[in-house]
Amino acid sequence: MKQKLLYILVPDANISPFDVTLAADAGFTQILPFTGVKPDNVLSMVQDAIFARPPKRFNDTGIFIGGRDVHLATDMFQNAKNAMVGPFEVGVFADPNGAYTTSASIVALVEQTLKERTGKGLQGRTVSVFGTGPVGLSTAVLTTEQGAMTKLCQLTADDDKRVAARFCQRYEVDVEWVSAQTHLEKLRALKGAEVVICAAKAGIRILGMEELDFADKMLVAADTNAVPPTGIEGIEANDLNKQVEYARSTAYGIGSLAIGALKYKTQFGLFVKMQESPQAALLDFHDAYDFAILELYKANSKKHAA
Repeated sequence: MKQKLLYILVPDANISPFDVTLAADAGFTQILPFTGVKPDNVLSMVQDAIFARPPKRFNDTGIFIGGRDVHLATDMFQNAKNAMVGPFEVGVFADPNGAYTTSASIVALVEQTLKERTGKGLQGRTVSVFGTGPVGLSTAVLTTEQGAMTKLCQLTADDDKRVAARFCQRYEVDVEWVSAQTHLEKLRALKGAEVVICAAKAGIRILGMEELDFADKMLVAADTNAVPPTGIEGIEANDLNKQVEYARSTAYGIGSLAIGALKYKTQFGLFVKMQESPQAALLDFHDAYDFAILELYKANSKKHAA
């Protein structure tokens, strides 16, 4: 029996049990953790892996890049791609802290909701993303790449504008940085926003009715927080396209469990893709977004067929 090997590389002290479980359920028979890995270590480690098997067995070996730092993960992913030598390749999948598959799922669900409710997706829309962590950064890049005008909203003094700008520059997108640390600043960030996304820390109410009632153009509100209270008042964890009335707008809510369900399918599906792709798969959050969109399309096609 051929062994399906997955090497998990993280710069942290431990790997994620969630990632291990999904990889095993997706068909990898041996999952081997490497912790404390830095970007400079990746090239030699990947080349050890690619030369251990003949080129035609690239589906049997995978590299998964995890950890909590999207900046390190981006460097590690690029170094892994640069490690390939001619026909000697393996699949590489980056999803640090689940941020890539989570952001892909958020943006795919927002795009679907906008099209269903208004006939038009993110192109030309105004988007405010509250939270500048891994998920918020990746979400801001993806919405901008879909043609939206995106604001990345700073919630604490510790949020680093330079770090966020560097991440956006990697993908050549222009994301506006605004402060949303005070009530008045939140009102300004909400003004004119057609899509509001909360990707802040769990268990903290970021936007209450006192702010949301001033949102004048909001069409979709998406919240990643599964720990009460939700990040956006009026949006519950199980919501999917649920209509929510605010004083100046009517929005359709997308809750954390709806996002999580698609994120699970996306991460699982990309682990499978590594093992089935006709060429060595190199997967980051752009591929996760494409996969999530396809999953929603297939689900809608089945629903309409029934």
